[in-house]
Amino acid sequence: MDELLTALADPARWRLVSLLAERPRPVGVLAELAGARQPQTTKHLQALERAGLVTSQRSGQRRIYALRSEPLRELAAALGRLADTADRAGGPRETYDRYGLSLRTERLAADEPGWADGRSFGFHRSLAGSPELVWRHLTDASLLARWWTPDDLRVSELVFEARPGGRIVQEYRDAEDTGGTDVVAGRAEGVVDEVRPGEHLAYRLRPLLPGGGSAFTAHLDLDLRPAEAGTDLDVRFRIADSTVDSADFVAGVEIGFGQSLDRLAAILAAGPHDTDTPIK
Repeated sequence: MDELLTALADPARWRLVSLLAERPRPVGVLAELAGARQPQTTKHLQALERAGLVTSQRSGQRRIYALRSEPLRELAAALGRLADTADRAGGPRETYDRYGLSLRTERLAADEPGWADGRSFGFHRSLAGSPELVWRHLTDASLLARWWTPDDLRVSELVFEARPGGRIVQEYRDAEDTGGTDVVAGRAEGVVDEVRPGEHLAYRLRPLLPGGGSAFTAHLDLDLRPAEAGTDLDVRFRIADSTVDSADFVAGVEIGFGQSLDRLAAILAAGPHDTDTPIK
């Protein structure tokens, strides 16, 4: 496939392929129609033949070249599969496009400090497992690290002290950036406000701007209730102290936190649960 793509990448060879798609032609005619010298045309045709795109045979004093359609159909099928993968419903590209739309809207709205204050987002998930089990996944750093990031990201540093006044640090990188070579995708710092094990958790979290300043303060209230199938979790995410530069962060709240909760639901549904899972 690489040799095929390399052969087609040259405009002169692409012109020859287009001419041969119409009908088999001799070298001299191809050179004339392509507006090129015959030795150059011969070299291009030989490259196309090595790539399997054309075949040739001698007819008297002439060498006639013909296009082979099979490699082109295989390439078209491969490109079609790539396009289908990129466009699959609910896939990363769809999320990317959704975030792009939200980003443009929020950037237009971010015209002065406090522009997003009072904005709130609500999330509800019905989770497998008891409130005690869910509580551990909400407060134990080793378990938080398994789900507390949007898709395609991984936790690179996490501190969660589950007590009033306890410190929170959350840092994440691209999931494929295992060597730490790319920039940090996000970092937030905060403090725990209220702890009622198995029932209620409240904390403040400040996503940090690239320069280290706070984008806004997120006030999160998480309520757990026993349910027939396990535990109902309700989360209220409220924004305060928003800066003009916080638009990119606000745009990702609904998508990103929703993906995190979806991951939590999948982990709990899969079971069994290892409470000693280390941060990776």
